[in-house]
Amino acid sequence: MERIKLAIEKAKASRADLVSPGGRSPHTPGDTGMPVDQETTARDGDTPDDLGSVQYAQTAVVPMDPAHLERHRVVAHQKAHPASWAFDVLRTQVLQKMDESGWRTLAVTSPSVESGKTVVAINLAISIAQQTNRTALLVDFDLRRPSVARSLGLNRPKSLNDFLDGHASLAEALVNPGIERFVVLPTNRPVNSASELLSSAKVGKLIKDLRERYSDRIVIFDLPPVLAADDVMSVLPRIDCVLMVVGSGVSTQTEVEEAMNRLSKANMLGVILNKDESPTQNAYY
Repeated sequence: MERIKLAIEKAKASRADLVSPGGRSPHTPGDTGMPVDQETTARDGDTPDDLGSVQYAQTAVVPMDPAHLERHRVVAHQKAHPASWAFDVLRTQVLQKMDESGWRTLAVTSPSVESGKTVVAINLAISIAQQTNRTALLVDFDLRRPSVARSLGLNRPKSLNDFLDGHASLAEALVNPGIERFVVLPTNRPVNSASELLSSAKVGKLIKDLRERYSDRIVIFDLPPVLAADDVMSVLPRIDCVLMVVGSGVSTQTEVEEAMNRLSKANMLGVILNKDESPTQNAYY
């Protein structure tokens, strides 16, 4: 624990100062909204390499199961939950720093596996979508071990896999999980040659299209751990900024420092200490 804190202090000294509390407490999600969300899709016959001509189509809405969300620690949509405020604070810090630089795309990663980066990415995206002047799009770019769909309980036949293979339009791959202004681009199956795909022109055009389609949109990319492979370094130059999630008791100081070194050329917003079991509470409430 102390080693992780020391590493985070070093990261804070050399990067933007942004730390959010995290925890393992049980969650009790509530009711979801009923959105009517519009997204763009490639015209019939277009491939992922040709996104210049588009038409509008309504994104499929798949309401989430509260019990499933509870098991997977998704809480940001439930304002009565004692942990949701932490993601709202994180949201405000993130948006302020992104707005200062005109950034609209954010990567979420971690030094190593089991740090909770996907849980943070999902809750942060939901919290951003709750602001009426924002929309949030969450993209599962952890192509080797995709987990966003599983965490949200989404079971859709089409996903990012099919879009990149040219077997589905973007609209067919997108899904609204029952929350207003929140859209997910899931990945259903692991991808071979993930690093090569993430650095391809096809993915580069996709990122640009997702970023520029709507001026009020924040696009969050759930990336694999930095130290797992070179996937993060392959795609990060195309994303505006990055947030690193460090799991307390999961990553060592050496792993955190190595991850920071690999991200040295990126716009680092900050580091989140996740899974901290020390007592925390919002005393105001």
